[in-house]
Amino acid sequence: MTHSEIEAITERYENRESAILSMLQDIQAKEKYLPQEALERLGEKLGIPMNKIYRIATFYRAFSLTPKGQHEVCVCIGTACHVRGAQRVVDQINLELGIRPGETTKDRNFTLETVNCLGVCAAGPVAAIDGQYFGKMSPAKVGGTLKKFRSDKKKKEGANGKA
Repeated sequence: MTHSEIEAITERYENRESAILSMLQDIQAKEKYLPQEALERLGEKLGIPMNKIYRIATFYRAFSLTPKGQHEVCVCIGTACHVRGAQRVVDQINLELGIRPGETTKDRNFTLETVNCLGVCAAGPVAAIDGQYFGKMSPAKVGGTLKKFRSDKKKKEGANGKA
């Protein structure tokens, strides 16, 4: 993030330290994580020590200090989904994307996470991609579901039989 982008964010919240969570959310929304340089600039602009910014950024699970993919894939592994085969869904995503929960693909297109509940137990196993829910997920449905979210380059390669 550029200095001017950080300035615009801080000015939007009138440089109020009390709005730090909103500022961090704005940075994360743009970058898909909280880059160290952006946090340092934010701290300088607001006069907040880096250790305080890191305490906030690491306290909330919604924030990440490591790069995330453009698309976040969340698979519910709660009891209802687990007994209906959620682990097989996670395993298939691992095969398709080559990443485990908590990891991001090298091209930064996907990040895989597991969660304890997505709140739609009757539709389990459930996966969510960028907040869009896919119920009754199975290993056989994983490839087609991920294909909807692949980058344009990957879609074209797949159509040409190169993927």
